[in-house]
Amino acid sequence: MTESLSAPALRPVPLLVLMPLERAHRAQLEAAGYEVTYAPDAASRAAAITADGRRLRAVATIGTVGLDADEMDRLPVLEIVCAMGVGHERVALDAARARGIVVANGAGTNDDCVADHAFALLLAAVRGIVPLDRACRAGVWRDALPGLPHLAGKSLGILGLGRIGRKIARRAAGFDMPTGYHGRRRQDDAPYRWFDSLPALAAWCDVLVVATPGGAATHHLVDAGVLEALGPGGVLVNVARGSVVDTAALAAALRTGRLRAAGLDVYESEPQPPEDLIGLDNVVLTPHVGGRSPQATQASVDRLVANLDGHFAGRGAVSPV
Repeated sequence: MTESLSAPALRPVPLLVLMPLERAHRAQLEAAGYEVTYAPDAASRAAAITADGRRLRAVATIGTVGLDADEMDRLPVLEIVCAMGVGHERVALDAARARGIVVANGAGTNDDCVADHAFALLLAAVRGIVPLDRACRAGVWRDALPGLPHLAGKSLGILGLGRIGRKIARRAAGFDMPTGYHGRRRQDDAPYRWFDSLPALAAWCDVLVVATPGGAATHHLVDAGVLEALGPGGVLVNVARGSVVDTAALAAALRTGRLRAAGLDVYESEPQPPEDLIGLDNVVLTPHVGGRSPQATQASVDRLVANLDGHFAGRGAVSPV
């Protein structure tokens, strides 16, 4: 069993940080007993692994940044990989498990923030907030504008009833929205209607919110057929991963009126903007900030420290994958 890092005489544990992290949070890691190598871009990442790979015992990353198998091979004493958010789709899990490397994540640290943002996108899309704001700034008064539907009472479909999906469902109750979901299995403790296929869910609901993990298993799960089932009055919101939605199919549906509106915090081309969607008034875009708030970020850093401390003290990571 490894000794606890709480003992001040212990040398710091070498930790590679692969995602952008504020200086104060890097200082928090250092104060907790970690020697931080900060490599938030591709060039510094490659350089750090080349220079320090043989001594790095821990890696901090996020799902969209990950850590691949080749990189793990260049880190011979690596013991643990921690994803700060719940997502870990670009961490090579099979390679990690083959080596006995622990993988942990930050499940639960930003659920409220993402659920709040999903509803912000949903309301903005349904009520046309962005074009209304533009019209107001241009001096256009309400009498020259079309009426817009309200959200209350519309049926909500959730793709992926995990922690975040459940919090989205709880918020929907405040809008008197009947709620259904699709996932790999029925959840007996969930008081919502389960659909055994995504097209069936899409055909039933007015609004479809995507809250499922990314990765190969969910790539383009929301395709032209699902959008067709959602229909010309339907609204799509994605706060999961851009890869889950077929962007070309979405753009075509929005452009031709086969889908009413969309709100996206994530998209396939990120960090580059989704060019097919930029010129459309019926889509609201935000730059993958759904899980970001000062409170959520601090909770994620605290969980990172807890996962690392638990592992190196021999207690085990707090939230292993």
